[in-house]
Amino acid sequence: MASLTPQNLRDRMHSLNKMRGLSTLLFVVALLASACNHDRHTEQATTNGEEIFELCVSCHGPEGHGESMFNAPAIAGLPEWYVKSALQKFKSGLRGTHAADISGMAMRPMAMSLHNDADIETIAAYVSRMPKAAPAATMEGGNAANGKALYAVCAACHGAKGEGNEQLKAPPLSQMSDWYMMSSLEKFKSGARGSNPKDIEGGQMRPNAVALADEQAIKDVVAHIMTLK
Repeated sequence: MASLTPQNLRDRMHSLNKMRGLSTLLFVVALLASACNHDRHTEQATTNGEEIFELCVSCHGPEGHGESMFNAPAIAGLPEWYVKSALQKFKSGLRGTHAADISGMAMRPMAMSLHNDADIETIAAYVSRMPKAAPAATMEGGNAANGKALYAVCAACHGAKGEGNEQLKAPPLSQMSDWYMMSSLEKFKSGARGSNPKDIEGGQMRPNAVALADEQAIKDVVAHIMTLK
């Protein structure tokens, strides 16, 4: 057995420190890997889109065509990015928290029941694949000819045919019910929607609604949009 000299002792201590350092590194790597696996697990959807949609049926209908009685708009076939954005806003409180937004407050608990972002992505994808709704006109008193001129401002974001624009986060209007568009514009105009400083898209939309002089102007622009379907 070799004698334990000061040099041998230093060499052994150096080797021991290296082993300790490697053990610590391996422990940290294992810990990080565990955390990543945990994140992946928690971000998995808790169920499939069809089952999640059962929460929506009672208001939006089995085909997602909406129900005015419940102030629930048509959602079938809306772009995945828009459905996802809307649900995230409801869940975070950017929408559905203003005292005057009754239908928004009714919707928010539904969004909050979605466990994580993966659930939101799953239901958004499911809704976007549903056959598009084409709601018929239900409102009277709007002048589509006058509304055409007013819509020129809207077309810059929502498109000449109301097709929407993902880059500008402007939803398609040609798939929406007239009563819902009327209600939305009134909310934007009053500040019940779009007044939260963190709601960027809502804040961009609100001045355009405010620019509509009165209820008749809102009816006119909605009447024109209904001709774009």
